[in-house]
Amino acid sequence: MKEPLVTLTMAQELGLLPNEFDKIINYLGRTPNFTELSIYAVMWSEHCSYKNSIVWLKTLPRDGDRLLAKAGEENAGLIDIGEGLAIAFKIESHNHPSAIEPYQGAATGVGGIHRDIFTMGARPIAALNSLRFGNIKEARTRHILRGVVKGIGDYGNAFGVPTVAGEVFFEDCYFTNPIVNAMSIGVAKVGTTVSAIAYGEGNLVYIVGSTTGKDGIHGATFASEEITDESSEKLPSVQVGDPFQEKLLLEATLELLQTNAVIGMQDMGAAGIICSTSEMSAKGKSGMKIYLDKVPTRQPNMRPFEILLSESQERMLIIVKKGQEAIVEKIFDKWDLHCAIIGEVIDEPNLYYYMHGACIAAVPADTLVLGGGAPIYHREYMEPTYIQQNKKFNNTQINIPNDIKSIAWSMCGLPNITSKQWIYNQYDSMVGIININTNSPSDATIVRIQGTAKQLAVTVDCNAKYIYCDPRIGASIAVAEAARNIVCSGAVPAAITNCLNFGNPYNKEVYWQFVQAIQGMSEACTALGTPVTGGNVSFYNQSTDGGAVYPTPTIGMVGVLDDPSLRMTLDFKNVGDTIYVIGDITDCINASEYLHNHLQIKNSPAPYFDIVKEVFLQKCILKLIKSKLIISAHDIAQGGLFFTLLESAMYHKFGFDVSYHGSIRPDAFWLGEGQSRIVVSVHNAIKDKFESMMNAIEIPCLHIGKVTTKNICINQLDYGNIDDWKKKYDNTLEEIMAKV
Repeated sequence: MKEPLVTLTMAQELGLLPNEFDKIINYLGRTPNFTELSIYAVMWSEHCSYKNSIVWLKTLPRDGDRLLAKAGEENAGLIDIGEGLAIAFKIESHNHPSAIEPYQGAATGVGGIHRDIFTMGARPIAALNSLRFGNIKEARTRHILRGVVKGIGDYGNAFGVPTVAGEVFFEDCYFTNPIVNAMSIGVAKVGTTVSAIAYGEGNLVYIVGSTTGKDGIHGATFASEEITDESSEKLPSVQVGDPFQEKLLLEATLELLQTNAVIGMQDMGAAGIICSTSEMSAKGKSGMKIYLDKVPTRQPNMRPFEILLSESQERMLIIVKKGQEAIVEKIFDKWDLHCAIIGEVIDEPNLYYYMHGACIAAVPADTLVLGGGAPIYHREYMEPTYIQQNKKFNNTQINIPNDIKSIAWSMCGLPNITSKQWIYNQYDSMVGIININTNSPSDATIVRIQGTAKQLAVTVDCNAKYIYCDPRIGASIAVAEAARNIVCSGAVPAAITNCLNFGNPYNKEVYWQFVQAIQGMSEACTALGTPVTGGNVSFYNQSTDGGAVYPTPTIGMVGVLDDPSLRMTLDFKNVGDTIYVIGDITDCINASEYLHNHLQIKNSPAPYFDIVKEVFLQKCILKLIKSKLIISAHDIAQGGLFFTLLESAMYHKFGFDVSYHGSIRPDAFWLGEGQSRIVVSVHNAIKDKFESMMNAIEIPCLHIGKVTTKNICINQLDYGNIDDWKKKYDNTLEEIMAKV
């Protein structure tokens, strides 16, 4: 069938700008055909090219002693943790697919991020996720939540990698556009990883794994546009996953990498074959001839652009040394996986795609990719008007409450406060027996690395309310909280990956949020010594009628625990232990759950935060842990001090007797979310040594009370039995989700 004549209108319908259409003509020296236009449309989409974000991403700190690969160099970040071991990790979004088809959208997000890890030659050992949904009282929100959680659980459980940690938030702004970010962590020996590269004339191009179908075509383009009433019609843009096929692919590729047959390897995620062939060729300064009729397909008579752009899951592109075909094919035959030669590497920088002997597309590889000929834009931005309104907020506008108990009881049932066990109980967190947090909880999850004494502390963090209120400070807080969770678990923060979820970048106010968040993230990463290893940008989380989501730059962080005996947990240990708050106590209720979702006041600045004091606090906590002067540590986050105490008490069903009679207003003291504060408990036998060290360190440290048997008492007022609080905390979400 003859392809239609390409026009500017056709290019715009595929998401290309007029100047981009002109640029394609200039690169090719002619008007592209429809297949070539489709190639550029997906490769120059925001999802693949980062054309609206790369100028700011390059400003993030990307140097560190542990880094084995700089941001963007490989499929995932790679750090050295000693003893010849490397950790690969990355976080990515699958927001748009999850909005349309929650189950498959979330499932394929998990599968895709694991492939990024084992494509490098690292074995995935842990998964995390960061999720945002709309108002849980809405039936649609509950439908999306059920689908997403089941998709994550079914894929991860079947694939055999534990889901060890995550976070879940509910806000009205995510009603149309849920945020579904998936993170994977893998381990490899230093020097054994493989790059996503193609070179060597005559070397062979293999496609391995599943067959290629029509699912996911133009998925990258779909992810680079706003959600509309017609978005459900783009269901074919959502891929379909098969975790059992992925498990076979994992084992086959890791076995193959033990041979000397592989030049390079890349998974087929966004934009499928065209993305893998162009990025690998551009990186190796080479080209390829690809024969699309050799690609194993699951549907007959697929058109060339459909084969090229399909995002069918569980597929890899592997560059194999010529003459090593028998080795490759024997391994994939053993694992009962498709394995087909579809082309060869050539010693020129162009890509040629053939169908039944006819060349249907010819494009220079470098013109397609980030860092090559893909467009780069400096977008205009301006401060949103609501920011000035936020700055006008003052605590004095809020009456000081007399009854903290009733407020706390009500807040215990808020979706952002209450236990998320209804969600995480659907995940297998035990497979592989590497998750230590099943014994007792810590602020970050501790993951055992088999064959060594080393352990990892891993977490995902982002309070999007803070970023909405002040993107720069809020993004700094997201990095700081992640590091604080690592430190409270006894580990040293090493590096981060990020998933930057924002609205439409052509909206000047949205882009201002993005720029400010990048700057805040940079400042915190530099101060804390946690370089950025890579990640993902997800723009267009915005509906035509509902506006943008809160700016949500999710931080995934990895820390290293060299001495397992220094692992710290958050749970109170003994009746009679003394409880302290370390860090500045401030009269701050800004952006707290108390203010935002209990009092329903949405405009305020971000919570109190001082990065210099944060760095000092974290060093102090690590020193206390190393000196073995504290027996629990838990950072003060959502819900403030009261809920930090409650979470520390509930694990062993202890109570606590605490008091404060200072000048800080009671709602700020007990429910405020001012940053850089940590609750610790100390055994009475070492209380004097602890206080001596704190005096020497000269950091604020407030003795507030002690651990008790069952009852909660605040300022000598009875708050009831821990069992009643735990029952409400544990069961509220499940009761809500029981509704149709």
